Formats: sequence, structure tokens, C-alpha cells
Amino acid sequence: MVAAVFRRTLSFPNPSLSRQSKPPAKTYHVRSISLPCRPHPLISQLQDEIKELRAWESKQLGERTSAWLCDGLVRHKTVHGSLDDILQLPQTQELLRRQPAAVEKLLEDFLGFVDLYGRFQTAVLAFKEEQLAAQVAIRRRDEPKAVQFVKCRKKMDKEMGKLVSTVRYAGRFPNGDGELISIIRDVNHVTILVSIALFNGVSSSSSSRRFQWKGLRLTKKAKREKADECIQEFQEVGMEIFWGLKKKGDEEVRICLKRMHALESCVSGIEICSERVLRSLLNTRVSLLNILTQ
Repeated sequence: MVAAVFRRTLSFPNPSLSRQSKPPAKTYHVRSISLPCRPHPLISQLQDEIKELRAWESKQLGERTSAWLCDGLVRHKTVHGSLDDILQLPQTQELLRRQPAAVEKLLEDFLGFVDLYGRFQTAVLAFKEEQLAAQVAIRRRDEPKAVQFVKCRKKMDKEMGKLVSTVRYAGRFPNGDGELISIIRDVNHVTILVSIALFNGVSSSSSSRRFQWKGLRLTKKAKREKADECIQEFQEVGMEIFWGLKKKGDEEVRICLKRMHALESCVSGIEICSERVLRSLLNTRVSLLNILTQ
């Protein structure tokens, strides 16, 4: 009698049957403070504008002019215009409405920026009035009246130093994750950079510098770098041009007036560009306020 032979075999479960036997997976909706995975074109545009503005700010010291400063202010306005456009997106508004504390902090930051640019406008207006009076004094060779412009210049330097000291602590948006938070933080950062370049650009290397460093002694190199942050048009109108007016010849007076006219033109351009930045800051703050209240 022949014995039966049994072979061992390995069997695997049918994949299709196994999948059918499992209960369907539950779906979850995870809330995030990030914008959608596929970035909105406005997001990419704003990121490029921020990158260009940072490249602008890296301009070598000593080569900065009013044209460079106005270009930065125009770029700055464009950045805030793009941010305002993003704040109009429904998905952006939905994300920020879930974070009222963050929106409140943003409103506080932008109120600070608006106040700083308002103070800057006031200081520039007073400076322009004194500048026009100084030009009349130079034509008449009235040295006592011309020297009043020197006092005005020192007063403006002091005010710009205060603005720099204040803006360094502005726009400290709270930490957080997500693309939207990161972008807003970047906008605040470049706003501080541009504002410092603006305030330092129209001040000389005199009294305003001590406000930046809170009384710390600077090395000669640091002092020179701070002086170089002043744009060229302001550097070319030194206080020495107002001394000894009665002894100056016609050609010397003509050169003084030419420099003053150039300074007047550059200040007017800066005033216009900074005013536009102020309006863009106000518009962004209104958009944030609408998000919080609607």
C-alpha cells in the first residue's frame, strides 16, 4: 500500500479581499494657518518683491542718493500694496479671523508705522520751510538768518534719531507657523529696514547717532559707517557753507545756492514718496480692521 504524500504550502491573503474587509478610513479636516499648498500668484509676487527690496537695502554705504532712497520707497509701497491685495482674499480673511489676537497685534504694529511716517512728514515740512528761508538769506548774504538753518538741521537730526530708535522695536509680529504668518513677518521686517534707511538717509552724522546706540561708544569705523548712511545730497550741504557769507564771492554764493536747490529737489521727492508709503500703510491697516470687525 502506497502512503499518501502531503506537501506543505504557504498561502497569502488575497490583497483585494483584505482591503475590502477593512472599514473605510475616516477623513479628517486639519485646520492650518498656512495658505493653500499651491501658492496664490499674489503670494509668489509678494515674495519676489520682498527679495528685491532686501537687495535694494544692501546698497553700499557712501553711494546712497535721493534717487536710490525714492526707489526704495516706491518698492516699499508696492510691497504693502501686494500685502493689501492678499488681505482681500477670502482664504486669507478666514485664516486671520481665527486668530483675532494676531490681527490685534498687526493693527498695533501698523499704527506704530503710521505714527512714525506721520512724524517724518511733519519734520520734513518744517525742514523745507527753513530751507527756503535759508536760500533767501544766502542771496542776501544774511549770515545770522542763514545760520538758523543749521539749528533746524540739528533739530531734524535729533528727531530722525528718535524715529530710528522707535522703529527698531516696531513690527515684532508674534512667532507662528504657516506661509501667511511668515509673509507678514517678512513685510514687517523690510518695513523696518526701509524706514531706518529713510530716517538715517536725511540726517547727518551729528546728534541723531547717539539714539541708535543708547550712549554706547562707537569705534571710528562704526561712526564712519553711520555717517555714510546719509544720502549724498545731504552730505554735500555741509554747515560750513553758511559761515562767512559776507566774505564769499559771487561764484561761491552761486555754488551754495546750487547745492541748496539740489537739496530742495531731493527733499521734495522723498516727501512725495514717503507720503505714498504712509497712505499704503493706512490702507493695509483699514483692511486688517475690516477683517476683525466683519
